[in-house]
Amino acid sequence: MDVLPYAGAATRNAWKLTLGGGIRREVRTPRTLVRAGHHRDLYTFGRPGARVDAARRPVLLVPPLAAPATCFDLRPGQSLAAHLVDSGAPTYLVDYGTMTRSDGDLGFESWVHDILPDAIDLVAGRHDGAPVDVIGWSLGGTLSLLTAAAHPSLPIGSLTALATPVDYSRIPTIAPLQLIGRVVTERPLTAATDLLGGLPAPIVQASYRFTALPREIRRPMFVARNILRPDALAHMQSIDRFMGDMPGYPARFFAQMCAQLILGNSLAEGVFTLDDKEVRLSDVEVPVLAIGGDSDVIAPVASAEAVRTVLTGAPSVRFETVGGSHLGVVAGAAARTTTWRHLDRFLTGQAAPVA
Repeated sequence: MDVLPYAGAATRNAWKLTLGGGIRREVRTPRTLVRAGHHRDLYTFGRPGARVDAARRPVLLVPPLAAPATCFDLRPGQSLAAHLVDSGAPTYLVDYGTMTRSDGDLGFESWVHDILPDAIDLVAGRHDGAPVDVIGWSLGGTLSLLTAAAHPSLPIGSLTALATPVDYSRIPTIAPLQLIGRVVTERPLTAATDLLGGLPAPIVQASYRFTALPREIRRPMFVARNILRPDALAHMQSIDRFMGDMPGYPARFFAQMCAQLILGNSLAEGVFTLDDKEVRLSDVEVPVLAIGGDSDVIAPVASAEAVRTVLTGAPSVRFETVGGSHLGVVAGAAARTTTWRHLDRFLTGQAAPVA
């Protein structure tokens, strides 16, 4: 067998992967800036004149902090945004941009009382006041739930929380911190961030890689096994680029995470304190879909599924388990036949289970 063609292809792929700029160039879903603002750029996806289903309500995609908004639009085949556009839904994204030291005083209040309500109102206003279907990934789901609870008059039609942790005591990497925190509080976690004005991006990126340590360890073997499969290498590289683009957390926001989510486990009790006032998740009054990944170590199924016990005021709460990691729930290779299908049926009001 002539091995020269295979050797040549392997060499080209290795070069592209290391020094050649990548296996595939980044291709994003076309999007248009609707409104620019400080940590609140609003985009709409799709080419001008593209088909829009008049029966579909507008959708707003809500990313978490410390993760690029490309979580919803990694690459062709891994883009929830493109899938929603193809389904005919008017699809929007709020993008917070990069956090700097000057943003250290931004906390949950900035998103729950200002940034997200502003985006929801703007999207609804562009569609004659139609209710907005809000979809949040990871902490974006938390922010969306808190926003709906704090502002029940907002034009929200439904909420979807993808890979959103609720009971932090059910996260194996967090449980030991909760035990220690009962004695030392959150100060050891937040002292450095107070000085720095936040949690720097390199630390966030390293932390995310640590949670995916098995993937990092297996990476050289994966490359060796797939050196002749550019699609597999491009998939891997899209995730590498995503992790390399992660921004940091503002200091105040990170301190609230540590005190209330990680150590206080307040969401498991259905409550979160903002400006000395309690926001109760029982005040969410719209249908909710939550989805957890069976190999997610950041938001394990047991943690994400706890949403069913705290949303006592919602007319319906559905929880679905799919295969996938934290990012895989929204953008994994199997997401189109699992997560996206559940989401389609939820948004169109169908209750049939996924086959």
